[in-house]
Amino acid sequence: MSQFIIENADFIMQNPSNNLVIEVAELYKRYGKLTAVKGVNFAVRRGEIFGLIGPDGAGKTTTFHILAGVMEASAGDVWVLGKVPRNARLGIGYLTQQFSLYLDLSIDENLRYSAGLREVPNELFMQRRAKYLGLMGLEKFGDRLAGQLSGGMKQKLALCCALVSQPEILLLDEPTTGVDPVSRREFWDILATLANEGTTIVVATPYLDEAERCSRIALMYDGEIHQVGTLNELRESLGLQRLEVRTNDLQTAEKVLLKAIANSQNIADVQTFGDRLDVLVKNAAKGKSQVEEIFAHYDLAINSIESAEATLENVFVTRLRQEGSDPPFVTFPKSKTSRSQSDIAIGAYNLQKIFGNFAAVKGVTLEIKYGEIYGLLGANGAGKTTTIKMLCGLLEASNGEIYLGGQTSNLRSKELRRRIGYMSQKFTLYDDLSILQNLQFYCGVYGVPRRSRQQKIDWVLETCGLAGQENLITGQLPGGWKQRVAFGASVMHEPDILFLDEPTSGVDPLARRQFWRFINEFARQGTAILVTTHYLEEAEQCNRMGFMVAGEVVIQGSPSEIKAQQPGELIELVTNKTQAASDLLKTELESWRVSIFGDRLHIVLDRPKTELPEIRSFLQNSEINVKSVRTIPFSLEDAFIGTVQRAQQKV
Repeated sequence: MSQFIIENADFIMQNPSNNLVIEVAELYKRYGKLTAVKGVNFAVRRGEIFGLIGPDGAGKTTTFHILAGVMEASAGDVWVLGKVPRNARLGIGYLTQQFSLYLDLSIDENLRYSAGLREVPNELFMQRRAKYLGLMGLEKFGDRLAGQLSGGMKQKLALCCALVSQPEILLLDEPTTGVDPVSRREFWDILATLANEGTTIVVATPYLDEAERCSRIALMYDGEIHQVGTLNELRESLGLQRLEVRTNDLQTAEKVLLKAIANSQNIADVQTFGDRLDVLVKNAAKGKSQVEEIFAHYDLAINSIESAEATLENVFVTRLRQEGSDPPFVTFPKSKTSRSQSDIAIGAYNLQKIFGNFAAVKGVTLEIKYGEIYGLLGANGAGKTTTIKMLCGLLEASNGEIYLGGQTSNLRSKELRRRIGYMSQKFTLYDDLSILQNLQFYCGVYGVPRRSRQQKIDWVLETCGLAGQENLITGQLPGGWKQRVAFGASVMHEPDILFLDEPTSGVDPLARRQFWRFINEFARQGTAILVTTHYLEEAEQCNRMGFMVAGEVVIQGSPSEIKAQQPGELIELVTNKTQAASDLLKTELESWRVSIFGDRLHIVLDRPKTELPEIRSFLQNSEINVKSVRTIPFSLEDAFIGTVQRAQQKV
């Protein structure tokens, strides 16, 4: 902790107070006997995107409340724009975790209401309306009701409402939770534009891939900030490198490598990611040799081993584990025997769903075997949830054939339903019941034998960290905790087939890893799993996946296969003027091909050999110096956005 205070003091000395817009020193917040924030120190300079990252219950939202002036600190000093927060509120825009919109008002009515609260003159309101709706791509939808907008559009509108008073500081508490990858990238490009114009942004997010776009990042847990730095500084402080290991027997490989950690000073962590293992090591060359020796000893074949940079998630999870914050992994109390993993569990053949004149699903064909994790990915409105509802018998198809658990008809039968688990995107639990009452209800619905009900309920409570708190009202739980209980409720009856619609939305990285350990465990026991997610880094855990665009599955394969099928190359570009370079390149290239990641640009080029020299010359003619250029592997998010954008151009 003392090292952090020294580092923060150095930062403040290097950034004179006239450039600092937020200064926090020894901040405490107590609720009775609970200390939610414990001596927090940090400073944020003008025009910076500062990321506040931590697990559920770390104290992030409490810190936001204090910075926004809606809550008093128990102790410590907080200065915002040179004032105490409550006196600086007119200079602050604040997006809370819950939508701050009136769903029965239009976009324009929501904006005008926010402007009225901040006493924005009509002339300025009209100018800012045009500017910010144009920036968000909402200028054509002014009369549309907020309740009719997609999740991404709602968040953009909420950001417009926060910006209409032109605040100097934006506080964003998990602004992109539940927002699809295309909209998330657009949202972060907008934040980069605002920061370049001088707006200071403090943001919390559970998506650590997008947190990598922040200027600096603070890792917060248990009410304290333990480390602050740029992405590169945090990577270097970790002192670990990542090996991507591919093999045909991932389950056995993971077990033997985890066993080897106890006797190795070099191997630090192992995790399954879909069709590969991520192995964190202190030395990549030595680690590669160790992995090869271990595989040879157990007669396991290696398809490939590749070195890669550690991710922010690697940093975050390792730090939390060092603090003993890893949630418990309790083996599921299984009573059924494992299934054969060769048979088809879910089949869709030319599946269609038409609502009036609108075709929501257009000829979807896919097959999922028992023991397989299949990811169905797409932007909001692509047809994923409609497809899932047809596949599990909740919605009748307009055309096509469905094969579910050996049946092609009578998909609503009680016998078949008891073999299926379904975790809905929006509704699984009853908010006005206690946790225990919800779990007892689902035990009854799914026909869990009475003799094993208490054992299954105890398992859910223990894995959620809620043992002894089972009488809490479910609606009072934070979103991430509620998701964990909902997952437990959907699997207590040991389903043969499991549908998970955005199961980890709003869940912190450690809990998300725990989720996926359970998902992988169920798959290994023969459960067929169909999952949707907006978090593409976790989608790497799927064995196979399909991308949906406008009701159609446009590509299918393993994560590695889909990334390998991407045309062109992904180029990382570092310049002396990141935002200016981005704005300029978007005048020459399609906007989706250019994205800001912290202090660098990612550019997708179909013909890099001819296009790169032109780009260099184009930037230099505009007095933008190119510091470095390198080709980097496509991430699954890059592959998703490229696939979606190309498919939409053909529609």
